[in-house]
Amino acid sequence: MIATPRQLADVLRPVKHVLLDFDGPVCSVFAGIPAPEVARRLREGLLDADEQALAGADEESDPLALLRLISDARPDLTASTDAALAALETEAVRVACPTPGGESVLRAAVRSGRLVSVVSNNAGGAIEAYLTEHGLSGYVAGVFGRAPGDPSSMKPNPRLLLEAMEAAGTKPEYCIFIGDTVRDVEAGEAASVPTIGYANKPGKDAKLATAGAVVIVDLMELVADALMNRF
Repeated sequence: MIATPRQLADVLRPVKHVLLDFDGPVCSVFAGIPAPEVARRLREGLLDADEQALAGADEESDPLALLRLISDARPDLTASTDAALAALETEAVRVACPTPGGESVLRAAVRSGRLVSVVSNNAGGAIEAYLTEHGLSGYVAGVFGRAPGDPSSMKPNPRLLLEAMEAAGTKPEYCIFIGDTVRDVEAGEAASVPTIGYANKPGKDAKLATAGAVVIVDLMELVADALMNRF
């Protein structure tokens, strides 16, 4: 069930630090260069380097899942694959599609006196490139992308959330995480941070609720309005 404005306002009232996922809540990273295309190019890069095809790699269309697969099967390729994917992500964000209301959340959080950190499985350099391109860097206190060469740092591992809170000198009870996947909710729970689930596709609301999201929204603008107490 989608949260009412009052429910959102109640959840956000004690929040001083907004932890925000990138792909989904802020933009659609692979809208311009589709994820399957990025995965294909990542695979071709390995083959160009005379590497043998890995079992299951040809069927994987999610670039981040492909990174995990390669890292598990060939740890020696992890660093080079991660670097190649980071370059592809940086290319992709140049033509990414901004999420309606995503920029408004950043602005509303800062204007309401809250700190914002972007916490994402995407490469930090790609995130920073997007924020700079769209004039949003000034609204973000810190960017916490996956640790270079270490896919295990990605959510549902809470590591990036914990790093963001440590850098800000804050505690979980003063934070909220906004994400659009079950992995996001699981990472939030592992870090003791409540998660607002962003259901940007049909059927996601039930999955996010089952995973433990404290409230569900289907529009990021609803979060922006609640941050500014517009209800």
